[in-house]
Amino acid sequence: TMNYIIRDCRETDLPDVITLCAHHAEFEKATYDPEGKADQLKEALFGTNPVLHGWIVEVENKVAGYATFTFNYSTWNAGYFLYMDCLYLEPEVRSSGIGAEIMKRLKKIAKEKNCVNIQWQTPVFNERAIKFYKREGGVGKEKVRFFIEQRGFLI
Repeated sequence: TMNYIIRDCRETDLPDVITLCAHHAEFEKATYDPEGKADQLKEALFGTNPVLHGWIVEVENKVAGYATFTFNYSTWNAGYFLYMDCLYLEPEVRSSGIGAEIMKRLKKIAKEKNCVNIQWQTPVFNERAIKFYKREGGVGKEKVRFFIEQRGFLI
């Protein structure tokens, strides 16, 4: 078995988080611009009113993954849910039980915070993740996610 730790993200981890975000975006066939992200993540994670929670995965003292989550409100359920925004592990540490441990911890936090559920998304082509999430008890619901880039806002 692989020796790893999952710990709270620290400010000193931000350069590694940005690198992992870039790897994650590449894996998901998306673009990622690191410009200004360190300051924005610092505020989101460690500012006066943190809105983002983050964990770092370390394997043999090397950062090898991250997970982030928020608490959002569901109108339909009239309650908060835990939203897992990101879960990314470098290829060499996948299938080692780390993802399952992260999910276990998220389930525990969601229960402690009385969340109605946990939600997340993954690209339809990420079949390995879909199989993993189904094993973890996840139920897929097909929807189309839309974006309007800020520069596309009509004011």
